[in-house]
Amino acid sequence: MEPIYLSIQQKETGSRIKSLLRESGYTVRDIQNAMGFENPQAVYKWISGKCLPSLDNFLILSRLLNTSIEDILVIDGDSFFAFVAAFC
Repeated sequence: MEPIYLSIQQKETGSRIKSLLRESGYTVRDIQNAMGFENPQAVYKWISGKCLPSLDNFLILSRLLNTSIEDILVIDGDSFFAFVAAFC
């Protein structure tokens, strides 16, 4: 079996998160409160594509948005390098 290399596109994933929030009627403050964050900076970093949510936060986000993690992520499957991103 050949190895599978995927790359998560941070900026595009951030744009997708922003779009899904808008479609669902959620604000950054709503997500901040639902996740128990003291301030909204982490959510702003996600939607700007500066970093990605942790796996736990992806799960919470997918439940809040009534979608799957795979539907939130933008993945470039034609990449020849492995995914490396700054999680926060």
